Amino acid sequence: MASVPVLEIRNVSKHFGVVKALTDVSFSLERGEIHALCGENGAGKSTLMNIIAGVLQPHEGDILIDGKPVKVTSPAVAQSLGLGLVHQEIALCPDATIAENMFMAATNRRRKLFMNYGKQARDAQAIMNRLAPLDVRANVGDLSISNQQLVEIAKALTLDCRVLIFDEPTAALTETEAQTLFGIIRDLKAHDISIIYISHRMAEIFSLCDRVTVFRDGRYVSTERVADVTPDEVVRRMVGREITQLYPPKQTQDERSAEAILTVRDLGDGARFHDVSFDLRKGEILGIGGLIGSGRTEIAEGICCLRPTTKGVVTLEGPRLHSRSYADAVKAGIVYLSEDRKGSGIFLDMPIAQNISVLDLKALTGPAGLLNAKAEADLAHRFVRRLGIRIGGMDIPVSSLSGGNQQKVAIAKQLAVNPKVILMDEPTRGIDVGAKSEIHRLLRDLARSGIGVVVISSELPELLGLCDRVLVIREGSVMGEIEGDAMSEEAIMRLASGIAGHNNSKASGHAA
Repeated sequence: MASVPVLEIRNVSKHFGVVKALTDVSFSLERGEIHALCGENGAGKSTLMNIIAGVLQPHEGDILIDGKPVKVTSPAVAQSLGLGLVHQEIALCPDATIAENMFMAATNRRRKLFMNYGKQARDAQAIMNRLAPLDVRANVGDLSISNQQLVEIAKALTLDCRVLIFDEPTAALTETEAQTLFGIIRDLKAHDISIIYISHRMAEIFSLCDRVTVFRDGRYVSTERVADVTPDEVVRRMVGREITQLYPPKQTQDERSAEAILTVRDLGDGARFHDVSFDLRKGEILGIGGLIGSGRTEIAEGICCLRPTTKGVVTLEGPRLHSRSYADAVKAGIVYLSEDRKGSGIFLDMPIAQNISVLDLKALTGPAGLLNAKAEADLAHRFVRRLGIRIGGMDIPVSSLSGGNQQKVAIAKQLAVNPKVILMDEPTRGIDVGAKSEIHRLLRDLARSGIGVVVISSELPELLGLCDRVLVIREGSVMGEIEGDAMSEEAIMRLASGIAGHNNSKASGHAA
């Protein structure tokens, strides 16, 4: 007899108004199995996981544990049933310590009058040491995005779970951190804990998982053993079409220009980055690589006045910029797409149209000082069509969209002000392969239209496949630039890790 699945989903449906998030989907998870769940953003993966975790309730269908129907009416009930979820979007209390965040669920359940904070810190540190050497007494709000993601994972490891759901767990992690996580997941499997693993990264799925299930447009498509299917077949089932070229063609030799649209000279903030100099040429996509924590984000924030600088000059199409705030930078023509979509990229509770228009309300305001609602709606509709944003209505809050569509709204917000230069920090983090391809083509179209495009990415294949040149940052300094035939993962990592010398890796052109 076949063993009874530890978790089974039967014919589950869920809708949000007229939008059908899930239609008659089924899924099963065996004991001690790592089961990948794949699909484009909006395919219904996160909706199903939130139903399993008790965050949402299905309109139809059943959930079974060990073959017995259960009602998962809340996250607390889910945890009592041994179901744990590591969210894609970070959901931590920034004013609490790492230890307090990790044991928040246990604290809520406790009945004792006094808390033994010393024991809590020791238990938290023992778990955190499996992932990274973070001091659990530190406040979460003081951590980087990648370290906050590690706290989310550590929080799940404190739960006595039979089933753990990982939703894009490596999106904000370095390669070393990701490999550590994979070792922990394999160890959990060895102890008969079952894992649902959601990821858009095929290499992770095919090295880690036993089976893969594909959803498309809120419907179940297929389940296969990983050994019996190829990455191309999985992608084809996800998108319902061939992804023939993930990256659009780069600049040709004839398209290359020596003219700079943006020039940065000797920029520094006295703390996180120093003496940064580079040119962004017209028509190119310039990549910025380096390890997480190297200063990549801080440099971008310094250029667009989100972070104060102590020295250096930034020029845009010739004249020197004298911006003192981000509003000044936007007015001059420089915008920044944050890596933290949820925290600073979009307004989750606001409608789509208001998110897209928010950077330049003056352009939509009439002589009487009143916002022209029709002009705002027309602007939003134009970018919804241009970026292929899937929506159920222009008035719904952005929080109701999938992660990929939220990211497209964040990009639309930047493009709505007709920028001259756009700095994009992790523009495709947490986005499925089909949406990535669309955004890559959009970025190339923007570059060819004359907009300066800078892409900061932790994904080396993205830097190499998308960008015409790559600057590599280490400890707040530009270690070198790579272009042409010299562009390789090894070349980037040699500079990022300090193996190669300062400014000594360039295929052609001048040093950064």
